[in-house]
Amino acid sequence: MRRIYIILLLMLACRPTTLLAENETGYLPSIAIGQRGVAKQGRTVELKMSVDLSKAKIRTQHTVALTPVLVSADGNREIAFPPIVIDGKTRHKVYLRAQRLESVELPPYHNDSAKVIIRHSSKNQQYDYAATAPYQRWMLDGRVEIREQVHGCTNCGEGKSEQNLLDGVLPTYIPDYRLHTIAPEPEPVKVRAETRTARLQFRQDSYKILPGFKNNRAELDTVSNSIDLVKKNSDVKIIGIYITGYASPEGSEAHNLTLSENRAKALADYIRRHDAISPDMLHVDWKGEDWEGLVRVLDDFPNLLKRDEVYEIIECYPDRRDYCELQLQKLVPPTIYRRLLNEIYPALRRNEYRIEYNVRNFNLEEARRMVHERPDLLSLSEMYKVAGSYGKGTPEYDRVMAIAVRYFPASPAALNENAVNAISRKEYGKAVQLLEKSEVTAQSAELLTTLGVAYAGAGQYEKAEDALRRASEMGSEAARHNLEEMLQVMDQL
Repeated sequence: MRRIYIILLLMLACRPTTLLAENETGYLPSIAIGQRGVAKQGRTVELKMSVDLSKAKIRTQHTVALTPVLVSADGNREIAFPPIVIDGKTRHKVYLRAQRLESVELPPYHNDSAKVIIRHSSKNQQYDYAATAPYQRWMLDGRVEIREQVHGCTNCGEGKSEQNLLDGVLPTYIPDYRLHTIAPEPEPVKVRAETRTARLQFRQDSYKILPGFKNNRAELDTVSNSIDLVKKNSDVKIIGIYITGYASPEGSEAHNLTLSENRAKALADYIRRHDAISPDMLHVDWKGEDWEGLVRVLDDFPNLLKRDEVYEIIECYPDRRDYCELQLQKLVPPTIYRRLLNEIYPALRRNEYRIEYNVRNFNLEEARRMVHERPDLLSLSEMYKVAGSYGKGTPEYDRVMAIAVRYFPASPAALNENAVNAISRKEYGKAVQLLEKSEVTAQSAELLTTLGVAYAGAGQYEKAEDALRRASEMGSEAARHNLEEMLQVMDQL
């Protein structure tokens, strides 16, 4: 008897729907949704809205499910929030009876976790909705759609529609990073230098220069030509020539110190006489045996037998060089020392000379030409003027600034300007590489700030945080601001 009663009730509830079977039914246009918003709280996204059913005339036998869906900006991903389920009066009675009678199928969306609202016809009715979902980065700049499904008395679908509810939810945070501007270091007097090496050949234990001996003529001509090129340049004026003598380790340390002194003085005397350089412009120094140079030259002989043992001997006796040389002579087989004596030691016997000169200042037109012909003669300020004449952001500006950092690699101004230029082009890796390899960066709050922004742009947030904190501790307000901005970016990851 009970089963017959339920069937009759269902048939009665279905009568109006049958009349509308050929037409899809939808209520979404008559449902007002206000006070809508999506907010991120930690690792959770919360959707809130107010649903006003006052104008919705929902048929008594219908169930309306409104499902909010958060969709990614590209439309490829989405997540549905719990639906709002609205029952007509008769439909809700069926639902309640179905709950009691487990043999009867529950209407769609009427599960245990569903919030079911009974629509009271012709009455003002509002519902405040709130739901959460786990935050994922793809949600940034997404949209919220609301999707409607209408079901009739026999759980058949009678209509569906969708409506865009919110655009641009959870907007990606765009950080407002601040970067320092560093003025180029002044250079009232431009002093430049050219350093070269003269490998003159001397007879054993002699320091007399013989122009016709072995390759000496070519070496002496190179020295004279180097000096002559500077003397003939009307833009510069020689202010000093500095000569340093070096010797190889064979023989006693004291003897070789004297030998390097006399050979350096011999070259200075030759320059004074041959190149007409005033004696007060010649400065002589001597270093004796060049053990550091020996280590460097050994790197070019990877096939030298027992090379590691040679390195070890050199390292073990830094204050007993005569004893060190003796241990090298005792290496077995003897061909090791012969190779040192004949192939490696000759490169250590030399005079290094440095020509120092003052450079006049150039006007803009001259500097524009010199930046390509002789950039080494320009000051950093002159290079900045040339770059500025082309306009920041132009390829010519970038080229000149790249030349500036090449010739002034320890200049905070040149380093910072080139790094900032790279950041402006989103070439974060280039800015990182430039600042990481410079020893100047760690001592400059401004450069650390720029490095932190470059790290952040490259997605290296741990390194960015470290650089910005160090810059902040050194007093950079920009670094403190940038750290706060970056933390907001990290919060959206």
